[in-house]
Amino acid sequence: MTIKINADLLIPGRGVPIDNGAVVMDGGAITFAGPQSEAPNADETVEVPVVMPGLWECHGHFPGMALPDLEKEMSEPLAARAARATVDIAATLQGGVTSVREVGGLGIYLRSVVDEGSISGPTIYPAGGILSTTGGHADVHGLPLDWVLNGEGIGLICDGVPECLKAVRWNLRKGASVIKVCASGGVMSEVDHPIHQQFSDEELTAIVEEAGRAERAVAAHCHGKPGIMAAIRAGVTTIEHGSYLDQEAAEAMVESGTILVPTRFVLDMLEDMGDMLPAYAQRKALMVTEAHEVALKTAIATGVKIAMGTDIFTSGTRYGTNGKEIKLLIDAGLPPLDALEAATATGPETLGGQAPFSGQLLEGYNADLIALDFNPLEDWAPWGDPNRVTHVWKAGEPVKG
Repeated sequence: MTIKINADLLIPGRGVPIDNGAVVMDGGAITFAGPQSEAPNADETVEVPVVMPGLWECHGHFPGMALPDLEKEMSEPLAARAARATVDIAATLQGGVTSVREVGGLGIYLRSVVDEGSISGPTIYPAGGILSTTGGHADVHGLPLDWVLNGEGIGLICDGVPECLKAVRWNLRKGASVIKVCASGGVMSEVDHPIHQQFSDEELTAIVEEAGRAERAVAAHCHGKPGIMAAIRAGVTTIEHGSYLDQEAAEAMVESGTILVPTRFVLDMLEDMGDMLPAYAQRKALMVTEAHEVALKTAIATGVKIAMGTDIFTSGTRYGTNGKEIKLLIDAGLPPLDALEAATATGPETLGGQAPFSGQLLEGYNADLIALDFNPLEDWAPWGDPNRVTHVWKAGEPVKG
């Protein structure tokens, strides 16, 4: 059955918006996108104020964590966490996110359950275990190392080139769509420092080259500049966070074509959590937040390509509000149309050779679309309210509205 969506405003994801536009879907693909006057007839017609591609969450997590404390939550039964994650996945889709690059969590296991239709959710492109050095950001520092090495946590501990190669291959064996590596310390890990580089240049290069043989992109968690520069030299596809990015790093990213996924959303989230955070995380979150605001503005002013990502990681009502990141990008200086491109058309590019035909309203592309009851080019305050996303179509099937 063909479905036509007539909209007062069609936002294609990349390119010039169209007044009085239409999108026609047949099965899971778009067969037409353009002016209503040129659109073919369809079996069903839907009228909406605004239509655009479904959102791409390029830095999501589905770990099923109730609290922002890795040490406590990672020792919880896997079944309990998976049960929470199924709720989070469904809420994410209802908020307008139709594709998630899941850079660590249970997504690598839940992807097939979503694909078979047993649970509702966006298309998941998972990373599997996060590559981390011993004592690095994805090592759960307060738990016995033997426990972490047995694969019970969120990370894969690897030291030296041979172990790094094996960790990449381990994730590929599980069907990872992207490889995630911690190139610097982080906020939610106890003993490391966000600025310090983790993994040597040699190790990072080996990870990128091994992933590249399987056409997988590498996403590098980086707060500090040393890790950012090392990751760029190694040839990663994306820098996650970029909290201490400066002019030199921004120019290097532009030259290399490296994409920034700034995740401003999570810093707002951590600020709201306050005393729920472990004391060490409170201290580091405050430090990173102050630097991140300047870094993001520097990246935007320099012309770094940006993709939308939130770094959402605790179960609850925030899943489905992912679109708030669009508002935060605009508040930081990214023009509204560019922010929408960051949330749609740029998303597939963060997967490198695994990029699907998605994120744009073009003939032959995946029929993942959303409708809004507001004009996001004129008013971006509603982003983050899932109720303002009135319709969601995933692979041409209505899942909301």
